[in-house]
Amino acid sequence: MVYPVAQAARLALRAVKWAALGLTLAAALLALAGWAGSSIPRNPDWNAPADGVEIMVETNGVHTALVLPAANRIKDWHTTFPPADVTNPNRPYTHVSVSWGEREIFLNTPTWWDLRPMTVLRILGFGGEGLLHVAHYVRPAPGADLRVLRVSPAQYLRLVELIEMQALSVKRPRRWPGYGSYDVFYETGGRYTFTRTCNQWTSDMLAAAGIRTGWWTPFAGGVMKWVPG
Repeated sequence: MVYPVAQAARLALRAVKWAALGLTLAAALLALAGWAGSSIPRNPDWNAPADGVEIMVETNGVHTALVLPAANRIKDWHTTFPPADVTNPNRPYTHVSVSWGEREIFLNTPTWWDLRPMTVLRILGFGGEGLLHVAHYVRPAPGADLRVLRVSPAQYLRLVELIEMQALSVKRPRRWPGYGSYDVFYETGGRYTFTRTCNQWTSDMLAAAGIRTGWWTPFAGGVMKWVPG
C-alpha cells in the first residue's frame, strides 16, 4: 500500500528533478546559442587603423564596459559625466568606463553571491529597467581584462554620439551612488532583457560605430573574443 503522503513526496521529488533537468538543459542551450551567436562577426572587414583613438574594453568575467579617454579633441566626457557626481571628484581622472545594465542587479547586487533566483526569473520573463554605470579611472593599465582597441577618429565620434544619445535620453536623470568613491549610476532609457544584456549593449555600441564584434553576445566572453589580448 502506498500512503498518500509518501506518494505526494515522490511526485514532488520527481517534479523537482524534472525542473532541475529543464533548467540545466535551458542553461546549456543558452550557452551554446551565446557561443554560436558571438562567433558570427558584424563588420567582418574592419581592421584597426595604424593611427587613431585608443579605447579599451574591460571585463570582470561577467560584465563588460567601454573605457574611453576622459578628454581629447573629439569629446570631453567630463561635461557629460562630471567627476562632481562621484564622492571623490578631485583625483586626476584620465578615463571613463561606461556600461549599461539592469537596475536591480546594478543597485542591489553588489556581488554575484547576492543575486537572487527570483531576480533572474523576473528578468528572463519580463526584463528590467536599464541604467548606465560610469566609473572614473586614473591611468588604467592594460591587461588581460582591460584590452586596448584602436579605432579611427570617425568611429570614435560615432561611438561618442551613440553613448551621448542614451545618456541624454532622460531629462534631469536620477543618479545613485556607485560601488566606490569613483563611480555612479545614471537613469537612462532601454529595457534589459535576456536578449539585450549588458554585454550585448557593449557589442551593439561597437558594431554601430563600424567596429568588428560578435552578432549576439549575451556573455562577456563573446565580447572579449573579438578584442585582441
